[in-house]
Amino acid sequence: MNHIPHLIVDLALILGAAGITTILFKRLKQPLVLGYLLAGLLVGPNFPLFPSVVETESIQIWAEIGVIFLLFNLGLEFSFKKLVKVGSTAAISGLFEVSFMLLSGYTAGQLMGWSHLDSLFLGGIISISSTTIIIRAFEELGVKSQQFASVVMGILVIEDLVAVLLMVLLSTLAVSQQFEGIEMLASVAKLVFFLILWFLGGIFIFPSFIKSFRRYMNDETVMITSIALCFLMVTIATQAGFSAALGAFIMGSILAETTQAEKIEHLLKPVKDLFGAIFFVSVGMLIVPSLMVQYAVPLLILVVVVIVGKTLFASVGSLIAGQPLRSSIQAGLSLSQIGEFSFIIANLGIALRVTSDFLYPIAVGVSVITTFTTPYCIKAAVPLYEWIKERMPTKWYNFLNRYSNTTQTIRTHSHWNDVLKDYLQVIVLNSVVIIALLLLASRALLPLVQRRMPDPLLGGVLTSAMALLAMAPFLWALVFKRSHRSSYKALWIDRKFNRGPLLLLELLRVTLAVVFVSILLSTFFTVKMALVIAALIIIPSFALFYQKLQRFYNRIETRFIENLNAREQSQSTLTLPPWDAHLAFFQISADSPLIGQSLQELKLREKYGINVVLIERGSKRILLPKPTDRLFPSDRIEVIGTDSQLQRFKDLVEQRRVSEGNKYLGEESPIALEHIEIRGGHSFVGKNIRESQIRELTNGLVVGLEREGHRILNPESSEVIQAGDILWIAGHKKYIREVFQAS
Repeated sequence: MNHIPHLIVDLALILGAAGITTILFKRLKQPLVLGYLLAGLLVGPNFPLFPSVVETESIQIWAEIGVIFLLFNLGLEFSFKKLVKVGSTAAISGLFEVSFMLLSGYTAGQLMGWSHLDSLFLGGIISISSTTIIIRAFEELGVKSQQFASVVMGILVIEDLVAVLLMVLLSTLAVSQQFEGIEMLASVAKLVFFLILWFLGGIFIFPSFIKSFRRYMNDETVMITSIALCFLMVTIATQAGFSAALGAFIMGSILAETTQAEKIEHLLKPVKDLFGAIFFVSVGMLIVPSLMVQYAVPLLILVVVVIVGKTLFASVGSLIAGQPLRSSIQAGLSLSQIGEFSFIIANLGIALRVTSDFLYPIAVGVSVITTFTTPYCIKAAVPLYEWIKERMPTKWYNFLNRYSNTTQTIRTHSHWNDVLKDYLQVIVLNSVVIIALLLLASRALLPLVQRRMPDPLLGGVLTSAMALLAMAPFLWALVFKRSHRSSYKALWIDRKFNRGPLLLLELLRVTLAVVFVSILLSTFFTVKMALVIAALIIIPSFALFYQKLQRFYNRIETRFIENLNAREQSQSTLTLPPWDAHLAFFQISADSPLIGQSLQELKLREKYGINVVLIERGSKRILLPKPTDRLFPSDRIEVIGTDSQLQRFKDLVEQRRVSEGNKYLGEESPIALEHIEIRGGHSFVGKNIRESQIRELTNGLVVGLEREGHRILNPESSEVIQAGDILWIAGHKKYIREVFQAS
């Protein structure tokens, strides 16, 4: 009889147990992750009633591949541009909540007598919520169209990025076995440097590669190519001293900006599900029931810490960010669990052999319990809000309302904001590229050239010349590039004391360029000589080749921007806080009574209080549709309204609302919410909304008006605009800003 390798038998056992338990949990309407954990417990070495896995080391390798695919898929859903779009609300709330949960976890571990590393890993484990569990709970409870859901999704994006950073910092700390402030800062700086470099290089190279060979790519080649790129970045990341999971996450976030992102995500879903199942089963195999019984009290304590701590800190963070009290409480209770990333962080501690045996099963136990409690916490949010509102002093409640309104009122950006933001972006991005070229030249190119050339000095000069040639466009941008010329000019003309700081900024840019060239040349000359030569090279080179360098850099920048904008996500996270109104997408179902009728006939604004600002019909996009435009089956519409208005409108349009987080092929929705303060000298003062021609000038709709604390949703076109009014306009951001800056 032929011999079957133990690995095949183990896989049959693992996948068979996983299949049975997931069917059971699907029938019970529970998260499949819990089924995988149960399957791992049954086939693991700690449950002798069933056959156990033999080759645990081989299964652990498969589990590591599962982590790679999980992080790669998370990167595909993440995207660096999504991080930029989550806004200050999610950033403040997420960072506030994660910081205090890290502190709470560490404090709880210390109070229970655990070691410093166990306490630190515990803080990381309980600080990250579960995206999978939250999305599933939102779908089952039908709350994805409510405003707080978009806040939660933004916080989850921040948590994902923080989790990646935590993995790097905890790894560094575990290896050094001591807290070195300088070493930790160096690790963070190194991580930030490589993140920026990989993002810039990846966006410039890989989307162009996929675009060039798109005609030759069928489903099979797309899947194989994307997996190859994933493991390529995993290899690069590990060579740079980072984890394989970080490399997979980075490549996923890069490919998320390509036009093939949806296809890649769709094709890799079965692969991710397979290896992800093996990973979660391997997690369950590490559960020791006796340890969970032994540490039942710490487990229950940590469950309370997670539910109470996350609810409290996420709610307070949202309040600080300017969210209303109701939305803040709903967001806090939605985040009161831990999940996938917690397992990965706990698994990291085991792989590095720095955490105690009891920490892993405790983390799994906390995750299981908080997963079951999540739907009930979300349901309890509104009653808890009503209970707090009744017992809160009226002046406190009014203060929170005023704070929420005033915090999120957008004022006109100052010229200094534009200039400083532009300078920071130019200096940081170009400096990262220049430093990368310096490292490449000194560590890879120079040894290669010197092996082929007998004269080391000649080889060094040749290497320097090649490096300078590659660095030239970025040195030009570092010294000369300026995007906000109008703001710069306004500052230069406005006041004389602006000129000193502006000149210092210019001097800083030139100094950095000279320093970078000097670092390159100092390999072959003395430092003083290198500085002199660098100054002599930069000045005449820029004078002679200014136009060519500018054109070449512009081509590089254009290619990068084209790749970055090739595929945009249809996600609208801007909100209209004073009225709890926000943008949302809906799909017109085949049975909807709206089909065939014009917007004028439907009178959606009069009946439901909502405005239709975009209709997508196949590849056709109708921005701010006219009253005569009609709706047809499968149209995708973007509307603005409050939670209650959208909820009433939802049943009329579709059976299941399309998530604001869903992705689709096409460009980014240009519709955004802008709120502008009308100052005394504005040309619109004294005119009504119709006479101001705001719709015609901005291609937008006035959907709200705030005046002396009073708010008007969907104001009449006869409403006269007064000085001090705040207008809320749904339309194209660029056109709105151009009109109001010019007025």
